[in-house]
Parts: sequence; C-alpha cells; structure tokens
Amino acid sequence: MSKLDGNDRWNSKLLLTEHHEQYEEEHAVSPKTSGHPTADELRMIRDVIVLPHMLTMVQRAMEEGERSGNLLSRVTLAGAQVLLNLITRDLHELRRELSSRRIRLLNSDEQVDLVIYHRYVCRGYEERFGIVREVLRSEISMQLARYMGEITRHLRQLDSKEAREARRSPVAAKGTP
Repeated sequence: MSKLDGNDRWNSKLLLTEHHEQYEEEHAVSPKTSGHPTADELRMIRDVIVLPHMLTMVQRAMEEGERSGNLLSRVTLAGAQVLLNLITRDLHELRRELSSRRIRLLNSDEQVDLVIYHRYVCRGYEERFGIVREVLRSEISMQLARYMGEITRHLRQLDSKEAREARRSPVAAKGTP
C-alpha cells in the first residue's frame, strides 16, 4: 500500500491520452528545433554573407560615378541608389528572419586557400560556413542580375503605352475624360 492510496486529491490527476499526445507534440524534436540548419537556412546564411559584398561593390560604383563627368551619371546614380536600397532591404529582412530562427552570424571570417569561412551559431550549434571565392563572385553576379531584372521590369512598366499617353496628355493626368 502506497502513501497516496487513501489521498483523494490524486483521483482527479489522471493523464488522459489526448493530454499525453499534446505533450508529446509540444516536446517532440523537429528539424527546426534541432541545432543543425536546414537547406533553406543555409541559403539564407549564404545570402547574408553575399549581400554585404554586393553593397560594397554598388557603393564603390556610385563613388566612381560621382567623380566621373558622364552625361548620364545622374540616371546611373539613381539606378545604383535604387539597387542599394533593394539590397539593404533584403539584407535587413534576412537578418531579421535568421534572428527569429535563432541563427546568428559571428563577425569572424577567415580565409584558407581560396575558401572564405564564416562562423555561425544555429540554435546552440556552432559551425563554419565556407564559400569559395569564385562561387562568391558568381553568386554576386547572379543576384545582381536578378536585382537589375527587377529594376528593368519596373522601368518597362513606366514606359508602357498607357503611361506614355498619361504623361503627354495633361487631361489624362488629371483623371478627367
């Protein structure tokens, strides 16, 4: 006979099957809660490494454009500023998403031969992310092409037939027929 047999308090403390299942679901180890990053998270880490390099490249190009006496330098600088804003926005969103997933990039990076390593902590798991310089260059060019395609698409929308007619006709711009 146990000490709890005569105690009526423990009669209502039974664990129902549904409560047991709920507990198991809440405490189950899922891939997101494990320390290792998923493939999607590794892509985000790669992008957080690539985007600051792109920012530096665009800023240098803007500085060179300001110094040159090019006729179209204002247009080029405006496009570079839009590109800079897009990259900055994406970098901020990526950092916020990584932070919400408890992934943190450490400021230390080291280069061994042609590989650049960045350390990161993913839910308590510390590891290095290595990227080859040539892969970094190709990734930068691919992402720059994607950003430029986005900017070009918006410029083409501005140059559509309806937009040109609206700019020519002051009546159409006011919205009256």
